[in-house]
Parts: sequence; C-alpha cells; structure tokens
Amino acid sequence: MKLETLLPLGKVDPGLREPAAPFDLQTIGRESLKAEELGYDSIMFEETKFDPYVVMALAANATRNVGIGTAVAIAFPRSPAVTAMSAWTLQSLSGGRFILGLGTQVRAHIERRYGLKWSPAGPWMREYVLAVKEIWRAWQSSEQPDFSGQHYNINLTVPLFDPGPIDTPDIPIHLAAVNSYMCEVAGEVSEGLRPHPVCTAEYIKNVMWPAVHRGAGNSSRSIKDFSMSIKPLIATAPDEESLQVKIRDIRARVAFYASTPAYRAAFEAHGLESLADELKLLSRAQRWEEMPSQISDDVLNQYACVGTYDNIVAILKDRYADIVTNVEFSIPVNTPEDGDILRGMISELRLT
Repeated sequence: MKLETLLPLGKVDPGLREPAAPFDLQTIGRESLKAEELGYDSIMFEETKFDPYVVMALAANATRNVGIGTAVAIAFPRSPAVTAMSAWTLQSLSGGRFILGLGTQVRAHIERRYGLKWSPAGPWMREYVLAVKEIWRAWQSSEQPDFSGQHYNINLTVPLFDPGPIDTPDIPIHLAAVNSYMCEVAGEVSEGLRPHPVCTAEYIKNVMWPAVHRGAGNSSRSIKDFSMSIKPLIATAPDEESLQVKIRDIRARVAFYASTPAYRAAFEAHGLESLADELKLLSRAQRWEEMPSQISDDVLNQYACVGTYDNIVAILKDRYADIVTNVEFSIPVNTPEDGDILRGMISELRLT
C-alpha cells in the first residue's frame, strides 16, 4: 500500500466533542517537508476552512519528491475551466506530482452554502470530469476545446488564457464516493476512488470495487493502475488509558455518520438500517450526547481501526491488505521520539 497523510502532519480527527486544532498556514511548508522526510508517498489536503489549491501550492513549493493532492476539493462550485487551471498550475509547479481529488458535497451545501441549483450528482460529476479532461487535452495539443453536455458547453480558448502544454499532462483524477453509482462513474472516467471513511473494508470489497469494474466496462477502459485510497476511522494512542479518549471520539463520529442520509448505504450493507434510523431521529432532535452510546463495540470495530501504537499497524494491514492501494495514516508528531515511532510504523505498513 502507498501511504498518505493529511496536512498538517499528525492531525487526529477530534470527533464531535472538541474543536479541531487551529490550522496554521505558515507551517504548511515545514509540515510537508516533514512528511516527505518520513517517507510518505503523498500528502493530501481537504477543503474545509482553506482553499486546498493554495495550500497544495505551498506544499509543492516546499518539497521535491512526495506526491501532493486534494482529498478532496469540491467540484461543482467551481467551473471545470477553473478547476482545470488550478490543477494544471499545480501539476506544472510540482513537476508532475499532483493528484486532483474531487467531491460533490451534499445537496444542502450545494444549494444553501454555494447558492447553486442541485442536479443529480453522479451524472453531473461524470460530465464535470470529462469537461476538465477535454480542457487539458486542448491545452496540451494547442487546439480549441470541444465539449458539450447538459451542464457545460466549452468550446473556446484564446492565447491570452491558454497556458499551453506541460511536461506531465496526465493528471490523475480521484473521486470521493459512498454510493455504488458514483463508484461506477469513477471507474468510467477517473483514475481513482476515495471512499468516505465510513466505508468498511467489506463494503469497499463487495460494493465499491464491483461498481468500479462495471464503470470501466461501460467505457472499455483498463483499471489496472486504478487507485483505491481510504482514510480510515482510526482510534490509536500510546497506551490503553489514552486510547479510551480516542475511542469516545471515534464512537461519536460513527454515530454522526450513521445518522446522515448521504452515508446510509454504508450502513445498510451491514444490516444496520434500524440503527441509522434511530440515530437520524436523535440528530434531528439535536440529542447529540445520546448518540455515541448507541454504537456498540462490535459496530465500532466494524467501522474503525482501534488499537494502541503497538498493534494498530497490524490491524490496518489485516483489514486493508489486497483491498485498497493507498491508506492514510499518521499519529501526532510533537517530539523527535514521536517522529521515530511514526517512521517505524510507516516502515511496518510498507511490509505488506
């Protein structure tokens, strides 16, 4: 498996109980270089409070070998031409190390946060990816783009706005997904899939991979080098006492995901529809503190990797070997000793 980390290095998902640690843009270069030195294959950045393309530019400029990417940037609020330009710029800046990870966001955010009209996400994303790729093709071949679809009609470029060809034009696109339809779209038009953390290893194996293969068959394309990149839900700590704090946080996170209709398929696949219904009612009533207790140990361990530093690597390898190609993993690195521990974990994870 290839190893990824989410900037800033060592950031641990704090769950629902505590605020996330402040994010300091001034440290991006330093944290990126640290990840490169630790031996990561790639460093990723999600779109929450900062523009992921700006952050990736900082990471690209500070490093020389490690891959960089968005995990993920939200597609629809940006036109395909804007996304194409951002990715083209980062690919050129990084010398061919950029991965364009794209996600859809849910309907409420598209309509109420971005002020856009909603459309079924799967067909929209298929068209979006094809439009981006057509723009890249036109730039690389010094031709006019020629794309026509339901959402986008793109057939113009002029020298002032044409960046021209680059040395590494084949930018991989990875799509975020939960439902099988989006997995089919990924297999049809993209180079990789980023399952939501709530997707279990069994769900990836039995639902997502078959859908990817169906999509690839629809477009008669090979997926020999297709990437399946998971950011698992992980609760880990140096000892059992501190692990219990992480377990409480991850239990809350699983409960939140189970209550969210957009992720229901990942719970239905394991026969947990009743649990999802109960948690949805609790969330609508804003009874957040009651939700974590609904997640049993069996459910927790089905959706999360739980263990101390001594055994978490073995748990990850046992769960994801031969199912994913990339796994995101890190621990907080606050001292040189922490760095040594993480470096050892990285080495052990590579022995798959």
